[in-house]
Amino acid sequence: MQALSAATLTGDKVTNRAGEDLGKIEEIMLDTDEGRIAYAVVSFGGFLGIGDKYFAIPWKTLKLDTDNKQFLLDVPKERLENAPGFDKNNWPKTPDYNYMSEIYKHYDVKSYW
Repeated sequence: MQALSAATLTGDKVTNRAGEDLGKIEEIMLDTDEGRIAYAVVSFGGFLGIGDKYFAIPWKTLKLDTDNKQFLLDVPKERLENAPGFDKNNWPKTPDYNYMSEIYKHYDVKSYW
């Protein structure tokens, strides 16, 4: 088992296998009822933090690369760009299992609830 502080992971870069920049980890969201990480919020697409779009990414889809202090998300950039997203001032209500089901389906991940 490897245990890390969630605070050390925020700000980490997210890339795909092609080496494309997919953004950075903004937040790690917990499902307190289940006692697990539900998803990470990744920001992408803006310039110097302005105009970023935010995406909920199922935690199971992210692989931590501790050597490079980044995460690997094994999807093409276009798939992230076409994912349901939200802006910085309009986060989804928590818990919203309909929204989360849509997110998990977009990334072909079976929901845990």
